[in-house]
Amino acid sequence: MAADIIPGERDLLLVVDVQNDFCPGGALGVPEGDAVVPVINRIQPGFAHVVLTQDWHPPGHQSFASTHPGHAPFETVEAAYGPQTLWPDHCVQGTPGAAFHPDLETTKAEMIVRKGTRAEIDSYSAFYENDHTTATGLAGYLRERDVTRVFICGLATDYCVHFSALDAARAGFEAVVIEDACRGIDLEGSLAAANQAMAEAGVAFIASAALGD
Repeated sequence: MAADIIPGERDLLLVVDVQNDFCPGGALGVPEGDAVVPVINRIQPGFAHVVLTQDWHPPGHQSFASTHPGHAPFETVEAAYGPQTLWPDHCVQGTPGAAFHPDLETTKAEMIVRKGTRAEIDSYSAFYENDHTTATGLAGYLRERDVTRVFICGLATDYCVHFSALDAARAGFEAVVIEDACRGIDLEGSLAAANQAMAEAGVAFIASAALGD
């Protein structure tokens, strides 16, 4: 994708899960996760449309290792909708860990998509839960607003950014990942696999500098 991109009225910035629990010191801290905050704050004013996502789990969520006796975080179990990685308890509804990073600019956001709210199913993507059929409603919202291109940033590259980008592309939007505005977990090669899957799906990658100051 060419440099010097000027976002227009049909472009949206999707800020994924920049929450305390995904930042260093949080329950599921992504290495250097807080480093995305100043980058995202810098580029937000250039976008006419901004949507934030927020992991928002009830206690005892299916994705929590603590819900599965005898299992530990980062193990995989088989759920009704397929393989489920088990995580430490994180982003529990109403807790400080579920709040946005305190330095993240949120004023410009038109909408906050809360995901993972059903106890029985996880939700990485901003568009669909992990059964890949239960929609969040975001695609419909974007079509109503005549958005055609989605720029994606946030946490983590290899999970919620990755699946949001794939689903944006599958829903017919042009999907662009802002690489330096993301950070990954890289669980057993997950980062390289995610980047390959996104590239194969036609997702573009840029640096934030391409958007100007």
